[in-house]
Amino acid sequence: MDNPFLKPYDTPFEVPPFEQIEIAHYLPAVEEGIKQHQQEIEAITSNSEAPTFENTILAFDEAGDLLERVTTVFFNLNSANTNEDMQALAREISPKVTEHSDNIMLNKALFQRVKAVYDQRENLDLDAEQMRVLEKYYKDFERSGANLSDEDQAKLRALNQELSNLRLQFGENLLAETNKNFQLVVDNEADLSGLPEGVISAAAEEADKAGMAGQWVFTLQKPSLIPFLQYADNRDLREKIYRGYFMRGDNDNEFDNKEVLAQLVELRQEKAELLGFDNHAVYITDNNMAKTPENVYDFLYKLWKPALEVAKEERAEMQAIVDREGGNFQLASWDWWYYAEKLRKEKYDLDEEELKPYFSLENVRDGIFYVSNQLYGIQFERREDIPVYHPEAEAWEVKEADGTHVGVLYMDFHPRDGKRVGAWNTGYRDQAYKDGEKVQYPITSIVCNFTRPTGDTPALLNFDEVTTFFHEFGHALHGLFTDGPYQRTAGNVPRDFVELPSQIMENWAAEPEVLKVYAKHYETGEVIPDELVQKIVNSGHFNQGFATVEYLAAALLDMDWHTQEFAGDVRAFEKTALDRIGLIEEIIPRYRSTYFSHIFAGGYSAGYYVYIWAGVLDTDAFAAFKESGDLFNPELAAKFRTLLAKSGSDEGMVIYRAFRGQDPSPEYLLQKRGLK
Repeated sequence: MDNPFLKPYDTPFEVPPFEQIEIAHYLPAVEEGIKQHQQEIEAITSNSEAPTFENTILAFDEAGDLLERVTTVFFNLNSANTNEDMQALAREISPKVTEHSDNIMLNKALFQRVKAVYDQRENLDLDAEQMRVLEKYYKDFERSGANLSDEDQAKLRALNQELSNLRLQFGENLLAETNKNFQLVVDNEADLSGLPEGVISAAAEEADKAGMAGQWVFTLQKPSLIPFLQYADNRDLREKIYRGYFMRGDNDNEFDNKEVLAQLVELRQEKAELLGFDNHAVYITDNNMAKTPENVYDFLYKLWKPALEVAKEERAEMQAIVDREGGNFQLASWDWWYYAEKLRKEKYDLDEEELKPYFSLENVRDGIFYVSNQLYGIQFERREDIPVYHPEAEAWEVKEADGTHVGVLYMDFHPRDGKRVGAWNTGYRDQAYKDGEKVQYPITSIVCNFTRPTGDTPALLNFDEVTTFFHEFGHALHGLFTDGPYQRTAGNVPRDFVELPSQIMENWAAEPEVLKVYAKHYETGEVIPDELVQKIVNSGHFNQGFATVEYLAAALLDMDWHTQEFAGDVRAFEKTALDRIGLIEEIIPRYRSTYFSHIFAGGYSAGYYVYIWAGVLDTDAFAAFKESGDLFNPELAAKFRTLLAKSGSDEGMVIYRAFRGQDPSPEYLLQKRGLK
């Protein structure tokens, strides 16, 4: 009982007692969680009474609480605050959890009880939500191999173990390649030409930290990489750092990911065929709104042609600047950010460095709180008495307007060695019901890699980081507002619906009415001037050809990896895929294969398309607010909160139509991106 996982959490709102958790606690708690879950399953299968919704489906839905509480903490911290010991433990825990999951989903006695309830479902007087839970669980068992022969189930178990280990290895290799295996060290001050003072200061601090005082160190973390590409006049150094970035996992070293992803692709194909699907993409999309890979390809190609044309126009405009300045070279991929920044100044008289003083992290956070309060009436209170998993993490209590508890929100903003790249939202606990009453409130977490404070200057965000913050907060609101009686369906939405709650929040970030509330100069408190607001509005379509093309190229590459035949050469496969769609050489996909963690380490395989699929939904949904004449229209906000709360209780499009009253139109997305 010294293990904090094995006793009730004596903490505010029963959050995990992070300060008590030691690495030695995880494995025993996981093993005990597996044991208890097995006992709960055995209680279901050994029940002498005939299978019913209550004694089989509901009992299954409520099982596994201890294992869930341990693994959510462990795997979340392995992403946000890992080290070599945690990574080694992950390699030990992951196979155990995978085996346990297989033991449940391939349990014949359990499946027979679930099937017995499913087969008589029309005669059980189930309500709509109970029916959905039953149907979802039955399909889960089918998709997990419950109908396979014993021999094929043994093959499936082996495949799942290998896939689990390979995903971990891909992520570990990428973490090393990003955080440890590349530094751009500048020892000549002249090579800093063009860089803003804040970027130079951050690089000097990075050098001090690395024991290289008097020099400047730039890394592959986005807050270091992107400003260097945008502003550094030294073209050779721009190429060097960009190559460091886009060659991650492809350096033929101990952290190379080519063989790892090749095995992942082949094993996914084998698993899909074993389960009766033509390929992995068919297996994945069968569970999504898109339903088939063909629908995904059709959707992406409709956007690809106009986006590529706009990107080519952008390229021509930048090449004209190169020629005008006597550059005497063809624009390359490592030039795009640099000349795009020049083009932004030329066309819109807008310098990103001019904006950053108005986007201190604290002010942006307060702006997000303001939008959330205006829409939903919720309020946020910083709590110093809630345990945090790292000194840099913040804990906030979220309340309704009347003070009623909604949930707990963690926020963790800056890069560090033990944190994987990118930004994400996750949870430490979902809401839960017992006997028709809510007995558990959500704990959600936003993890980012934003620009750090330097010296006396607070963390100042570029506008891309601002929208990222709004985006992840949308995910957090989805988790906080989810309200449903069953774990299987509450908030559990198709992958191509899940980005709607996040992406709609981005729309408020750039609205002049909202900017005037939160964009305040960090030194003077001056509200962002109308002139700058207008420049932001005017530049709304800026570089959208590039942004859309680099994204679509990655989405199409993902689909190709999971639909096309693979002959074993990763570089050749990638080149063929990109040549086929006519990607211009000045643009590299947002993720090349060897660092495409969304699809090879995360949960977006054959699903990276979902961001732009949800883009159709979010732009259409936000248009409802705009067209109403009130960005915070209370009636629409209440309906959208209902969409968030009840998501998972029905099919994605049914839930969306209940909010909008009609199918979404792609016209709003095309207009927003300037592709029409």
